[in-house]
Amino acid sequence: MEVVIVPDAKAGGALIAGAMADLLRRTPDALLGVATGSTPLPVYEALAAQVRSGSVDTSRARIAQLDEYVGLTADHPESYRSVLRREVLEPLGIGMDAFMGPDGTAEDVQAACEAYDRALTEAGGVDLQLLGIGTDGHIGFNEPCSSLVSRTRIKTLTEQTRVDNARFFDDIDQVPHHVITQGIGTILEARHLVLLATGEGKADAVAATVEGPLAAVCPASALQLHPHATVVVDEAAASKLKFADYFRRTYVNKPDWQGI
Repeated sequence: MEVVIVPDAKAGGALIAGAMADLLRRTPDALLGVATGSTPLPVYEALAAQVRSGSVDTSRARIAQLDEYVGLTADHPESYRSVLRREVLEPLGIGMDAFMGPDGTAEDVQAACEAYDRALTEAGGVDLQLLGIGTDGHIGFNEPCSSLVSRTRIKTLTEQTRVDNARFFDDIDQVPHHVITQGIGTILEARHLVLLATGEGKADAVAATVEGPLAAVCPASALQLHPHATVVVDEAAASKLKFADYFRRTYVNKPDWQGI
């Protein structure tokens, strides 16, 4: 696992957007796995700026959804399909025909989960999966004690996660109790995992992910198993890393051609 410590969220967004742009130059039809929430917004903003400047072409890029609420229609403003259309697809000039996501309104939710898992494989797999992390170490909606080999499935949200997400709704009663999420085993099949964490509130989760034991109680620690996992954190999120100085020195002395 590579840990990159950046000054702030904007710098982290620019770094990851640069890696995405490099990937699209090598593989124009790359499948990018994207996450929702406020943390990845600097990534999407920086990548959209590159698209506007003409430095990267997204006309053949494909987008894959990490998770979705159960019960919210596709046109609900807080369904993740709607959020990603506003924050990712439209700014990058990518049409919905290049978008993949699970059906959170399916009559048979389990069948929808299995269908999406198969669809990712049939699409050739995710080339780069962007991840955020919860204060409890969850990735996607794989809450603590999720199986480290889990597949795309329905999950029940913890009350803390519902409280955290209530800011996007009028009140917490409108936050669904269930979601579809790529499982940890599914996530680990992406060729490159990039986790972005910013703010002091994520410091404990970052430390547990990077330096703690591999344990289901911190789902993000599964990134330790991946051959190409990059954790990008600002100074506040890195504040509890024991080996922060080593991570800084390693990155400064890394050859530019390696990227992240």
